[in-house]
Amino acid sequence: MPGTRGDLSLSPTMRTRQAASIGYHELSRQIQSFRSLILIRSISIVVPAYNEQNRLPETIRRIEEYFAQSDWLFHEIVIVDDGSTDGTVAAAMEFARENPNIRVLKNPGNRGKGYSVRHGMMEARGEWRLFTDADLSAPIGELDKLWAAMERDGSQVAIGSRALDRSLIGVHQPGIRESAGRFFNAVMRAVVGLPIQDTQCGFKLFQGAASLEIFRRQTQERFGFDVEILFIAKKHGYRISEVPVRWDHVEGSKVGMLTGLHAFSELAAVRGNDLLGKYK
Repeated sequence: MPGTRGDLSLSPTMRTRQAASIGYHELSRQIQSFRSLILIRSISIVVPAYNEQNRLPETIRRIEEYFAQSDWLFHEIVIVDDGSTDGTVAAAMEFARENPNIRVLKNPGNRGKGYSVRHGMMEARGEWRLFTDADLSAPIGELDKLWAAMERDGSQVAIGSRALDRSLIGVHQPGIRESAGRFFNAVMRAVVGLPIQDTQCGFKLFQGAASLEIFRRQTQERFGFDVEILFIAKKHGYRISEVPVRWDHVEGSKVGMLTGLHAFSELAAVRGNDLLGKYK
């Protein structure tokens, strides 16, 4: 067939150029494969924190215990304080003074979880970047599942999901909150069109370069930011893997009823932003 490597109808010069091109692409593929092996060793864990003085120390200890037994060559924990009024910053700084793997960032006042996650992701140094809730509702060890999915699917984004296998939920949310979550997902699908079962689980992993492209376009600063960043990722062609993870409801949620209701208007804002070309 014309255009194949063994096409004798091509001139010697053209065959040489074609072979060189094939060799270049194969070399490029091998470099990317080798680079993936390196990237697995470099990760940032972004933890947004608002008035988490009591829970934060245990969270940091559990994350550090995980990495002490892992094969990552580099890791850092990026605590992003969202204008806490308790001793959150002091608690985080105490760990940071003794551990160079821990950094503390401060928002300009209370801006919301979405702002905190974006702040941390844009400042992160790891080639892979996970954000997780300060209560570790999804245990840090579930990171292994996200990474396995990225290797299997070739994805740049992997998100934890409570909806794909609800048998993995140890402690459920109150019934009204679970029902509200399912209703929100149904509305989200109708308005935004994302084929995702659980956009709101606070356990998401991003490849570094992809995270910069996604989060620099983010506009939502509170509850609706999860939908927005996943919408942006899909719009720009990044592959998303949704992965069932273990999860336990922890009392002390910062998401109130008013915030939850506001999230519905944020869905409309995402659709409007897209129509206005803000995510290009």
